[in-house]
Amino acid sequence: MSDEFIKGFGMLTSGGLLWFIIAAWFNTESFGGTQLIAPNPSNVSLYSQVLIGIKDIAFWFAVIGALTFWVAIPAVREGRRAYEDRQQNAE
Repeated sequence: MSDEFIKGFGMLTSGGLLWFIIAAWFNTESFGGTQLIAPNPSNVSLYSQVLIGIKDIAFWFAVIGALTFWVAIPAVREGRRAYEDRQQNAE
């Protein structure tokens, strides 16, 4: 269990850190204004468009990666154990 926890935590922190860095570059209008969640700039270069795409990928990597290792994999393992126990008890 601790192995899945640290994998999910690593995905959450690495994806979240990358998202924070790129959002700080592109989505912070001013110190007193909207920070990190402002709309993406519209007139940007190709490299900026790539980074904005990476920002979205990093966000979903963090969310889906953590949920996979914290919820999905343990649930599948528990379901498999319950199914095997049920098969053994039926015999």
